[in-house]
Amino acid sequence: MNFLKKLFVFILSLIILILIVITVLYLGNFSNFSYKNILDNDSEIEDVKEFSDIVESARKQIGVTISYDPSYVSLKYPMGDVSMEKGVCSDVVVRALRDARGMDLQELIHNDMKNNFSKYPKNWGLKKPDSNIDHRRVPNIRRFFEHSGYGLTVSKNPKDYLAGDIVTSLIFGKPHIMIVSNKKTFHGRPYVIHNIGRGTQEEDILFYYPLTGHYRIIDKKKTL
Repeated sequence: MNFLKKLFVFILSLIILILIVITVLYLGNFSNFSYKNILDNDSEIEDVKEFSDIVESARKQIGVTISYDPSYVSLKYPMGDVSMEKGVCSDVVVRALRDARGMDLQELIHNDMKNNFSKYPKNWGLKKPDSNIDHRRVPNIRRFFEHSGYGLTVSKNPKDYLAGDIVTSLIFGKPHIMIVSNKKTFHGRPYVIHNIGRGTQEEDILFYYPLTGHYRIIDKKKTL
């Protein structure tokens, strides 16, 4: 009886320990990240040819842009850029659109701000456009995309997000921007390509932070 009692206590303790571990992992967002290796093996690459050029241009930055550096830098104009090995989240988008579509957000946003400066955010106390930094600020990119008619509805349905779409979010109150990938999880949720602090990465975090914007860069030359 003493042996059975000890065995029962051992099994009960083991069950409790397993439940505690499962609870901790779940509360730590285990559902999003602990399946990463499995999803990497079982994920699908969706071929959306109209927008896959943006994805591939962003993906080429992985392993090249390896750090996050928000420093103010004097840039040439137009087509100015910081060194490829560093940058911020917006630089992923700027570089991808230049490479894939020939869209220079530095020049486009600067020109739009010159004509519509009062309609742009005043978060930084500027009294006139600054081509060195304006296109690297997420709120300015959002405003330009809205002016350009690229805005779409924000939803929590993964089917609403196509490869090459651009989404913005808030991370602890700070604006962030990402490119929707053509790589999907086993459950159909798209990955995103972005720089959140460790250089350009492709990760399963589309809905991890609150989304604030959803944009699709239609290539007008293809629709004429």
